[in-house]
Parts: sequence; C-alpha cells; structure tokens
Amino acid sequence: MEQGAQCVTVVGAGLAGCEAAYFLAKQGFKVRLVESKPARFTPAHTSEGFAELVCSNSLKSNDVFGNACGLLKEEMRRLGSLVIEAADATRVPAGGALAVDREAFSAYVTARIRGEGNIEVVCAEAERLPAAPAIVATGPLTLDALAADIAAKCGGALYFYDAAAPIVSAESVDFTKTFTADRYGRGEGDYVNCPMNREEYEAFVDALVHAERANDHGIDKRELFEGCMPVEAMAARGKDTLRFGMLKPVGLYDASGKRPYAVLQLRKENCAGTAYNLVGFQTNLKFPEQKRVFSMIPALHAAEFLRYGVMHRNTYLNAPALLSADYSLRSDPLLFFAGQITGVEGYVESAGSGLCAAVNLARKLRGEPPIAWDAETVLGALALHVSTPTDNFQPMNANYGILRPLAEHIRDKALKKRKLAERSLARIGEVAAGLREQI
Repeated sequence: MEQGAQCVTVVGAGLAGCEAAYFLAKQGFKVRLVESKPARFTPAHTSEGFAELVCSNSLKSNDVFGNACGLLKEEMRRLGSLVIEAADATRVPAGGALAVDREAFSAYVTARIRGEGNIEVVCAEAERLPAAPAIVATGPLTLDALAADIAAKCGGALYFYDAAAPIVSAESVDFTKTFTADRYGRGEGDYVNCPMNREEYEAFVDALVHAERANDHGIDKRELFEGCMPVEAMAARGKDTLRFGMLKPVGLYDASGKRPYAVLQLRKENCAGTAYNLVGFQTNLKFPEQKRVFSMIPALHAAEFLRYGVMHRNTYLNAPALLSADYSLRSDPLLFFAGQITGVEGYVESAGSGLCAAVNLARKLRGEPPIAWDAETVLGALALHVSTPTDNFQPMNANYGILRPLAEHIRDKALKKRKLAERSLARIGEVAAGLREQI
C-alpha cells in the first residue's frame, strides 16, 4: 500500500504512545493520537503535558556496556527514539543514571508531538478499543470504560500494585547532616547522602514496620511488583533488608573517609535543584506517617514534603495469551498494544515497546513482514517475555537474564556484558539501516 494512505490511531499520550505516534508520523503515516487529558485524568496523573513521569524522574543507568537498561537506551537511540532524545536534552545530574527534569521532559515531548504535521491530537476519552490499524498505549492505569472493553474483548486482566517515592523541598533538607558523593566515585557528586548510625537506623526501621499504611487491606502480597516494592514492605522482611537495598552504604564515604551504617540518597528532581527525590523510597504509608517516620532520618528532621508517596493498582493484559512478539493481538494483527499495559515495567521499557510496535505496524501496513525481534537485543527479549506463554506472568524490567546467552562461555562479568552489548548493537544497526532506507 502507499505510505501514508491510511490513518493510524494511537490511544494514550504517555511514553509508549508518544514514541509510537512520533515514529509513525516520521515514517510518513497520518496519526490520530487520542489522549484523555485534560478532560479526564487517571489517579496518578496531574499534568496536562504528554509523557508525564508519575513515579521517579530517573530513567536508570546510562551505562551502555555494563547495565541492561543502559543498553536498552542505546538501542533506542540508534532507532531514533523521541523519548531518549527528550531525556538526553533535559537531563539533570544523577551520576551514572539518566535522570530528567520531569516538567522540561514532558514539555519537550509535547512540543515535538504537537509540532509534527502528521499527528492530529484528539483530546477525548477512548471508551472502546479503536478499529485497526491502531496502537493502544493507555498504560497500567487505563480508565474504566476502556479497561472494561479490553477485558470483554481480550479476556481477563492481571493486577499488580505500584508505588511512588516522596519528593522534598531542597531548602528543608539539613545539609549539615549530609555529604555529597556518588557510589564508588562514579559521577560528579550528584547525590546528596543522608547517613544514619546504627541506633538511628534501627529506630527508623522499627517505626517504618509499625507505621500505618493507606488502604492496604485488600492487597494480596502476590500482587506487589518486586521492582516497585514499598519501602515498608521491604523493611518487614528483616532488620537489615534496607541496608542491603535502598539504604546500602557500600561505595559511599563521608568527608572523613568513613562509611556510614546506612544511607538514604537524595537525587535532584529538577534542573534548578529546588526539590529532591527520596531514591528507592516508594511507599504506601499514610501521609502523616510518611512525615513522621521519614523525618526520623537526621537530614530530613525538618523536611517539607512537596509530594507524598502513593500506591495505585496497575492493570496488565494477560499478554502471553494474547500478544504476538511484535506486540499485536494474535486475533487482530493490525491492533497493537504497547507500554506498561503489556507487562514491560519501567519508563524506558515502556517507551521501547511503543517503538517496537510502531516499527512493525508500519511494516505491516506496507505489506512487509514484521521484524523478528529475538533475545539478542533487550528490545527483542522484552517483546518475547510478554508474548511467551507462562503460568506465572510478572511485569519485567530490562535485565541481562532475559537475553540469549552468548555462544562462548565468558567468566569475566564485565567482559560478558560488553560482548552482549556489542552483539545487541550490531543487530540494532541492521534494523536501523533498514528503517533509514524506508524513510
């Protein structure tokens, strides 16, 4: 068929939806992007902008050859990702991580989408699955009417619970009780570290375990996604769990060269440095309890909370029973799903699935076979994860464990990761070359 002869509908202007819409538009297709905001917001969204980051402002590691999420970012960069372009343009200091000013990031993506002539933005709530060709990228907080229609037409859904960390004002942090350093000296001192001695740590953990939680009586522990486990749930596993998790002191030393007993890290929330995110402190405590318990950390004794942590229920497709490895419905090959609703977990993973879905929808509309994503790339391994039948489906982040093993056995972990990255990027180079030829 002639390129651009058919309009594609994309539902949802989050990370995956914007990624998909922008790619298709740049390929010459007309795109109708349907977004419910500002007419209606989900429980977690507050901004009218597109690609709103509702949890952390970090897109995790930027290490291409030592971290699977860093490798995933590079795969997407080489395929022309809008989300990674926006993140690179709006980054804030975060050591080896790619963290962004979330308002600037959203504004960047929104401007690109609204400025693209092939995209028509429709501000309306989608209450039914769109007719194909289409990509549904409404996220794990899909509004009720559409969620019900998806369940009716695609079968039952799975539920997991997700949590977000609090944000405090910079001026309320007691910097006399902090030190600035990045773990193992990687970075330029981008993290503010809030140390605790043993007595302070143990009192904090005890208060955390016994603090009152918000509306958790209906939550089945099996529905808590491990990657976003609330800090109080982690603390309940054992006295030292947090010291081996988000409060680990390894690789951090204060001005005297001493390693603290435990450390909470704060990361800049915006370029101006007026707000800080409590790294890894996703929580479901009641708001007064968050103020009481987190203020027990010496540097936060007078903390002003600009945003308290929250928990919400996320909805996922039973993707292994419904989706092909290109993110299309097996029952309707021109109707795609993308983003966290498919079972990929994380900002970058969500955007990556939108890019994969758009690439293959474009190919199908041209009468070409979809790219056979395989487990040699992180993009492909995630696509296979959500489309491979299993009895215990769980949302999945980027990690080396889902990649196809190397043909040769390599004991050196750093060398092994480098070899995996080199193989992945060689494959992505082949895909990128094919895409350029089609533009």
